[in-house]
Amino acid sequence: MLYNPASGRGRGARRIGAIREAFARYGFTDVRGTERTGDEARLVTEAIADGVETIVVAGGDGTFSKCAVTLARAGSPARMAILAAGTGNDFAKNLGLDPRDPARLARLIAQGAPDRLVDLMRADDRWFINVVGFGFDVAVLAASNRTAWLKGPVVYVAHAVRQLFSFEGVHFSVDGEPPRSRLLAAISNGRSFGGTFTIAPDARVDDGLLDAVLIDDVAPLARVPLLAGVLRGTHLRSPHCSHRRAPRFTLTFDAPPWMDADGELVRAAGPVVELAVVPRALRIVDA
Repeated sequence: MLYNPASGRGRGARRIGAIREAFARYGFTDVRGTERTGDEARLVTEAIADGVETIVVAGGDGTFSKCAVTLARAGSPARMAILAAGTGNDFAKNLGLDPRDPARLARLIAQGAPDRLVDLMRADDRWFINVVGFGFDVAVLAASNRTAWLKGPVVYVAHAVRQLFSFEGVHFSVDGEPPRSRLLAAISNGRSFGGTFTIAPDARVDDGLLDAVLIDDVAPLARVPLLAGVLRGTHLRSPHCSHRRAPRFTLTFDAPPWMDADGELVRAAGPVVELAVVPRALRIVDA
């Protein structure tokens, strides 16, 4: 098992005792914790070298992403199981799982739980599990990262409301079309991000496609119903939203953009960003 004590603003550290106890009942006692950024890749690589067949990851979306990408890029037949201990836990929601009960998960793994292959995605040469966003959600994430006194999905919602009235839009083109100013672009492998936002209601993590959701830049007051729609998953009905599905998209900006990639801020290498699905890349415990 691999866990991140810092996930969920300390929730990972608070839960690890109960998680250890639950898995120890079934003879699973190899527990490895992260101490610094980058430990996820090292620990997963060590587990692969040790011949571990199922890697249980307790953490949040950032931890899940780093572990899943390392496992998939290694081409390992090992599978990954998840225990949610993060802020948004969108990866679990997109998989249709409820991974909050360590005793249940330990029992199912011991009994030979089934698994399935799911897609990942990449932005240029970087791989991710869920969604890469540009524009509005980058501003929300940057503000959220500066806030220590709020916890859970309310962090995203609070800053999203504030950014509705201050964000200035982002200018870019999609697949060679004329550039225009938009509130955001979300290229998504899964349905939700930010813990509460259903950005791509029809997305599936095993269909070999990405969902591109593009929202036009509008006046601040007109943004309010759009945000409410994203919370409910009804925003695609708006004339200010467009949605398309494809295995690949190319976005062109005036300068290298910042991206909200699986809940972490990442700067693109250049102004042209290619996003593509990586089909059937990860074996996940379906429990």
